Amino acid sequence: MSTFLKAEWGNLIMANYEIDPELLKPFLPKGVELDYYQGKCYVSLVGFLFKDTRIFNIPIPIWGNFEEVNLRFYVVGQEDGEIKRGVVFINETVPNKIVAFIANKLYKEHYKVVPTKYNWQISHAQKQIEYQWRVKDKWNTIKVNASSAKEKMKTGGFEEFIFEHYYGYTKVNENKSLQYRVEHPSWEINKVNDYYIECDFKAFYGSQFEVLNHLKPSSVMLAEGSSVSVKWKRNEI
Repeated sequence: MSTFLKAEWGNLIMANYEIDPELLKPFLPKGVELDYYQGKCYVSLVGFLFKDTRIFNIPIPIWGNFEEVNLRFYVVGQEDGEIKRGVVFINETVPNKIVAFIANKLYKEHYKVVPTKYNWQISHAQKQIEYQWRVKDKWNTIKVNASSAKEKMKTGGFEEFIFEHYYGYTKVNENKSLQYRVEHPSWEINKVNDYYIECDFKAFYGSQFEVLNHLKPSSVMLAEGSSVSVKWKRNEI
């Protein structure tokens, strides 16, 4: 029972916003520090599709394919001299009650269940990828128009900083944090030509993030995705 969750993650949109690190410190788990890229701190609004989801290798009937939208930031921990770069989720939004219940119960995560939907239009030349989630009767949207051509991420580049995090960290309380491993190959990316974002950050993520309502993202990225597994083992830190 080494793997808690396994699924295909497809067409991951990442809208990345530079943010004042002081806003993130109340959410920072014990035992890790904020991770910076060229001296700047970021949060990302992320949308992607779960497919063929399995929990403890058991397929989830009916609900196995679904959208997720999350708001996350970046941290770095150290264990026995090894640097462990990871992410912390402010919130994870799914339509799947089973996944949300298990993740919140076992992993002390911050899943919410709301209606979601997606629209993919993919041709040889371009990809139009859209995710939506409904909050208080209003549909929020993250959408990109991108090239279908695949590119490898540049070593040491901003894309690598955003995508190459292989640990999740959860703040249980002020004195306890959990660490878990996420495994997937390095993803190829698609060049984003245009994007559209309609998100009320204050309404869904809290007043601390109202500032994002008035900012344009520093960058918007699209990754192809792959098979992903989330390990069952959790380390208390």
